[in-house]
Amino acid sequence: MKKYSKLILSTLAFSLILLVLGGCQKFLDRKPLTATLDDLNQGGLEGQIYGLYSNLRNSSGFTTIPWLAVHDFRSDDSEKGSDPSDGAEWVAPFDKYQYVKDLWATNTYWDDHYSLINLANTAIQNADSLKLTDPASLINVAEARFFRAYAYFDLVRTFGEVPKIDFRVYTASQANIAKSPVTTIYALIDSDLQFAAANLPAVWGNQYPGRLTSGAAKTMHAKSYIFRGNWSSALALCNQVMASGNYSLFSSYYGIFKDAGENSSESIFEIQAYVSPNGAIDNGCGYATTMGVRASTASGWNLGWGWNTPTDSLVKAYEPGDVRKGSTILFSGQSDDPSTGGYGRVLPNSTFDPVSGPLPRKYWNKKIYADPAYRASTGHSDNPNWINKRILRYADVVLMAAECNNEMGNGAIGLPLVNQVRSRAGLGAISYTNQAQFRAAIKQERRVEFGVEGERFFDLVRWGDAVSVLGPQGYTNKCRYYPIPQPAIDKSGGKLIQNPEW
Repeated sequence: MKKYSKLILSTLAFSLILLVLGGCQKFLDRKPLTATLDDLNQGGLEGQIYGLYSNLRNSSGFTTIPWLAVHDFRSDDSEKGSDPSDGAEWVAPFDKYQYVKDLWATNTYWDDHYSLINLANTAIQNADSLKLTDPASLINVAEARFFRAYAYFDLVRTFGEVPKIDFRVYTASQANIAKSPVTTIYALIDSDLQFAAANLPAVWGNQYPGRLTSGAAKTMHAKSYIFRGNWSSALALCNQVMASGNYSLFSSYYGIFKDAGENSSESIFEIQAYVSPNGAIDNGCGYATTMGVRASTASGWNLGWGWNTPTDSLVKAYEPGDVRKGSTILFSGQSDDPSTGGYGRVLPNSTFDPVSGPLPRKYWNKKIYADPAYRASTGHSDNPNWINKRILRYADVVLMAAECNNEMGNGAIGLPLVNQVRSRAGLGAISYTNQAQFRAAIKQERRVEFGVEGERFFDLVRWGDAVSVLGPQGYTNKCRYYPIPQPAIDKSGGKLIQNPEW
């Protein structure tokens, strides 16, 4: 037990040391704290909670290739990307649905999600054991419960039945338990997010940009309800978020994804990252680095690893005049288009062009396209790790509310909501004809609004459209759930059973 506690303490201490060294303006780097796990006061509990934010930012299962593989590569909007020879073993499992039971990507995804759950459980247990019920401590517990729900929502959508560990783990054997039904996992998510919504503040102000709010808890809860088809509960939460007046659609679509658009009026929750202008302070996140344009340094376009690239299917999905197309996709051999967030540069040709060029893909993710001047000042030309990862946006609330209204037979009420999103995209208003027509329109808007943001695959699954849309790539219904990582099963000694379809 002591050895395990020291391991947890070392993890927390390391996270807090990172925070102490940061010194940036984002809240994770503003208030360094030290704490032990067995001698806590409220300040120590808050230190543990800061460690949860840091853990999220630094975990590959939430921010880099493992997350992208599970959430993006499996859709029809993106593919593995990079050079064809780089990570070739990722193509079959994620682009072609030939799932592998023992693969670094999903092993890491599983481990990192349970690591966050474990840290959240520890914080919750410490607060409970010390009977910390003051307002500040309740906020800290609410943050921990949000993160636990967030991790379980990913797990239950990805794997189906998973072990429900909602208690502090002192020894590895305590965590070696059987899977729980999907309904049981969702019941925990409901309880956690209800508590979070009731105890988190509506706003933090400038002191803590990016810190969790009641709006974030309600939005995440609405997403979990809509995934289950619980339209009325999801709509009630969306209506509360919209009525709060704390959020709005950002003025320009491309602006959401620029440095100045971080924690904007549209932001409900983002993973915070920071690198100082001279590069001396680096509290970065690997999210954008994994997706930057991949090329030789000599070409001037070595901007990242080049994973998670848009597909022809996504390019063709946009209506003429939709500014989201040029704001989402960089085209090899073309201008980066300053009118949709570019910097007046022309990309080299790709090897797909008749006159082959140095870029291995036709398209790249423009939502993580960093300012060349800031790249130069930091010295991070191929590592734009100061870019926040957008998790929850107000546009999602608006489109979820429209969808809920339509599914409840009130599509005409949802129509102005969809047209708000279309107007920002430079498109004209659509009309409501019937439920089926409006349902198709909402599906279209969600696709182009959240291109390469990790929403499409799970949308197709919950709509029941995955087989028809992804079937030509090899998808079958059993691919809605990924097999549980084989190393986790092997270590369980028979307590953890593989998904029955695998």
